[in-house]
Amino acid sequence: MNKVLTVLALSATVISGAAQARNDVLNLPLAGIIGTDKAKQALIDVPFYFAGQDHPAVSNNWGDISTNKKTNAVGKSDDEACQWVLLSAIKALQEAAKKRGYDAVVNIRSNYKNNEFSSATEFQCGAGNIMAGVALKGELVKF
Repeated sequence: MNKVLTVLALSATVISGAAQARNDVLNLPLAGIIGTDKAKQALIDVPFYFAGQDHPAVSNNWGDISTNKKTNAVGKSDDEACQWVLLSAIKALQEAAKKRGYDAVVNIRSNYKNNEFSSATEFQCGAGNIMAGVALKGELVKF
């Protein structure tokens, strides 16, 4: 009988935890992280431009590339977790450009859950109880 009660109690705990799970999609300012010392330390030396930002003329366009990064959000504010995972996603785009011999990444857009969002000043982040995620699309180019 005690085993049955234990199983029922554990099941109720798991079910109530799942019911409280969240997956908020936040629009956050790029200015909060881009250009900071934290960003300078995390990113590599490949220029990147979000949709709507001016950049040099493109001479060759490889096309779109996507990335989808997640990070542990436990014990972090939504802003802190989202900023960190944004840097991870940008770095993945930069590394893809460098690996393929391209100069930069332009026209970067948020693409969280395949819903494109373009902004020169904001990015989208999915923030949950234990994870935060940023998905980006950008074009690899040569100037």
